[in-house]
Amino acid sequence: MGHKFDVISPIDESTVVTIQEASPAQIERTLDQAQRSANTWRHTPIADRIAVIEGFVKHLEGRRDEIAQTITMCMGRPSRWAGGEVTGTAERARHMASIAEECLRDIQPTPTPGFDRFIRREALGVVLVLSPWNYPYLTAVNAVVPALLAGNSVVLKHSDQTPLAAEHFAEAFIAAGLPKGVFQILHMDHDATARVLGDDRIDHVAFTGSVSGGMAVNRALSNRLGLKRFIGSGMELGGNDPAYVRADANIAHAAANVIEGALFNSGQSCCGVERIYVHQSIADDFIEAAIAEAHTYVLDDPRHPATTLGPVVRQRNADGIRAQVSAAIAAGAIPLIGSENWARDQPDTPYIRPQLLTKVDHTMDIMSEETFGPCVGIMAVRDDAHAVELMNDSAYGLTASIWTPDQEAALTIGNQLQTGTVFLNRCDYLDPALAWTGVKNSGRGVTLSRLGFDHLTRPKSFHFKTEIN
Repeated sequence: MGHKFDVISPIDESTVVTIQEASPAQIERTLDQAQRSANTWRHTPIADRIAVIEGFVKHLEGRRDEIAQTITMCMGRPSRWAGGEVTGTAERARHMASIAEECLRDIQPTPTPGFDRFIRREALGVVLVLSPWNYPYLTAVNAVVPALLAGNSVVLKHSDQTPLAAEHFAEAFIAAGLPKGVFQILHMDHDATARVLGDDRIDHVAFTGSVSGGMAVNRALSNRLGLKRFIGSGMELGGNDPAYVRADANIAHAAANVIEGALFNSGQSCCGVERIYVHQSIADDFIEAAIAEAHTYVLDDPRHPATTLGPVVRQRNADGIRAQVSAAIAAGAIPLIGSENWARDQPDTPYIRPQLLTKVDHTMDIMSEETFGPCVGIMAVRDDAHAVELMNDSAYGLTASIWTPDQEAALTIGNQLQTGTVFLNRCDYLDPALAWTGVKNSGRGVTLSRLGFDHLTRPKSFHFKTEIN
C-alpha cells in the first residue's frame, strides 16, 4: 500500500479527509487497464460517448450541494458561490458534447474523380490529466470530457488539496455507465507522478498549474529515456492578467467588475485580474470607486452565508502573498485598504483582507509575478499606447480585459496584446465555445472549443485510388 495523506481545511485546520495514495502495483494495474480500455473505447460510437457525458453531468448536478460543501472545506471558497462550479462544469461538458459529432467527423477535401480522400481524427490513447485545487472541477473538466469524447481513456491525478474532486468524477462516470477502465483516478505524490509521466503507456498529458509545475512536467517528458516515441502535452500555467480602464469607461461598472475579477475566489483564479491600468484622467475617480467596492467584501468563515471572501488555500500561500505585498510597500507602494474592520486578517492565518496598491511599478513582484491572492496594483497610464506597452510587459499572457464603450478601439488594442483571450467590459470568465489558450509562460496548447479536440486526436489521411485503368 502507498502512504496516506490528510486534506487540511484552510478554514480551521481540521482534517477533511484522509486519502490513501496509490501503491506501485495499483498504478501498474491502472495504466494497463487504461491502455486496454482505450483500444475499445475509441471504437465506441460517438453517440454513446455523448450519452455517457450527459449522464456524468446529471450525476454531478444531483450532488451539487455535497460538492459545494467539499469545495468550501477543502480550499475555502465561500459556500454561497461554491455550487457555481457544478454549473460551470455542466456548461462546459454539455457544450463539448454538443459539438463533438461535428468536430470529430471525417474531413472531406474537394472531390477528385477516381479517388476517395479524407482525413480521420484518431484518439491518442491514454491521456493523463493533472489538475489543480483552485477550481478543482472546472480545470479537470476542460481536459477530461473532450478527451473522452474524442475516444481516449483518461487517468486523472488531482491536487492533494482537492482529491475528492477526482473521487466525485469517478463516481459520476460509474453512474453514467462508462465502461470500466476508460476513466480512472490515481492519488500520487510528486515522485510517483513523475514516474507515470515517464511511462510508455501514457500518450498525452494535460496539465493545469504553476509555471514551475509545468516546467517539472516538461522535464519529465523530455527525460523519457529508453522510450521509443515522443508524446504531446497541453499546459495552462496561469497568468498575471491585466485590465485597462480607458478614459471613456463606465467607472462604476468597471470598478465593480475589475475588483470582482481581482478578489473572487480570494484572487486564486488563473485568469483573475492581477494588474490594473487606468487612464490618468479618471484614475482618482476609479480608485475611489475601487476602494468602496473592496470594502463591500466580507472576510470570514466561508461557511457563513454572508461571507464573500474566504481564506486562501494554505498558510504558506498566505505567507507568500503577504510577503509580496510587504515588499511592494517597502519599495514605495501605497496600500489603500487599512486593517480596521478586517478582524479575520491575522498574520498566522490564511485569511487575507483585500488590498489595493498605488504607486506601483513593474520592478515590483506585485506587478510582474502571479500573486494568486486578493491583492492588486493600480497604475495610471497616459494613453492606449502606454497601456498596451505595460500590459505586454509580462512573462505571462493568459487573458487581458479592456473597459470602454468603444468596440473599435478595443479591437485595435486587442490586436496588439500578447494574450490568449481579450475581454471587453468583462473579465475572469471562460466561454467553452472559445479556445482556452495562453502565450508565453501561460502555457501552450488549447482546451475547449472545437480547437480543443485537435490536441486530443491525431489526423490520419486516407488516399484511395478507386479507378484503376
